[in-house]
Amino acid sequence: MTMADEEVREVPITSSKLVVRRLESDDREQIGRWDAFVSNCSNATFFHKAGWQKIVGEVFNHQTYFLYAERDKVIEGVLPLGHVNSFLFGKSLVSLPFAVYGGIAANTPEAVKRLEDEAQAIARELGVDQLELRNIEQRHPDWPTQNLYVSFRKELKPEVEANMLAIPRKQRAMVRKGIKNGLRSEIDETVDRFFSLYADNVHRHGTPAMPRRYFEALLKEFGKDCEVLTAVDAGGRPLSSVLSFYFRDEVLPYYAGDDLTARDQAANDFKYWELMRRACERGIRIFDYGRSKQGTGSYSFKKNWGFEPQPLFYEYCLYRRDTIPQNNPANAKYRLLIAAWRRMPISIANWLGPFIVRNLG
Repeated sequence: MTMADEEVREVPITSSKLVVRRLESDDREQIGRWDAFVSNCSNATFFHKAGWQKIVGEVFNHQTYFLYAERDKVIEGVLPLGHVNSFLFGKSLVSLPFAVYGGIAANTPEAVKRLEDEAQAIARELGVDQLELRNIEQRHPDWPTQNLYVSFRKELKPEVEANMLAIPRKQRAMVRKGIKNGLRSEIDETVDRFFSLYADNVHRHGTPAMPRRYFEALLKEFGKDCEVLTAVDAGGRPLSSVLSFYFRDEVLPYYAGDDLTARDQAANDFKYWELMRRACERGIRIFDYGRSKQGTGSYSFKKNWGFEPQPLFYEYCLYRRDTIPQNNPANAKYRLLIAAWRRMPISIANWLGPFIVRNLG
């Protein structure tokens, strides 16, 4: 063989195979790589963080399937799933239970396909009624889509006063009313004041409350990325509280509650303004007002703050049913149950609520 022959010889290149694996909840190395990917993936959200595996599994006792696709130890996509097996509402595989966002977060088309194929295989193996992917962007125009929910997101201005002036006039007047009333905001180290206001609030609306230990677990698991802000009056009495998540350059107020007198003192508007002000001062760029059902009071409230609704694409692959389930308070068949729940003593509601809410996801 001549030197020329050696120079033109081509060495075959073998492409590494993309493999789908399941995240082990006690594998710190896996968890670290998962969260590093989520932090840098453009279409990932706070609800793609690995910590949700422990929350969904340990607090609500749902089986979890946190899938990731990797090639040569490099993750290309993740899909967190929870199996909600409910006698009341049926069986579903959801990405992700108790989350407003979910679905696949990936940076290659192959990872998307492989993760979705594995999710459907698990769904068929479990015999669920449907696979539900809570996407921000539409992936399957041919799948049934739940169009009940929208999200509200807005970019913050770099100056505090500019954000105040960006609030529409009538709502801005409510914020200034709260300030004039001597309200102030405090960051809580525990969920004590928050849970009392939250549980009372959802009871007034006729819906079951999440268990207290769920909120305690959120604070413990997510640390500085989970924060409770409480608005108090001049005498220090808590009026309104919000539990928020921080992710990259975003803040997401997620759970909230208030006292009956909060509206009269403009405590709710003041609370969200204080969250916005604090976020601006720490360099947060996006204020995510979260999900609301169209036509509800919270939908109108967020619109009045100058936020525009953006559609959410909750897509379903149906296996053992023909229509999308409507397990939400907007469903007319739950009106009698909601009315009865409002009349129930709050101590009983707080005891019974976690047994019901875990089935909703």
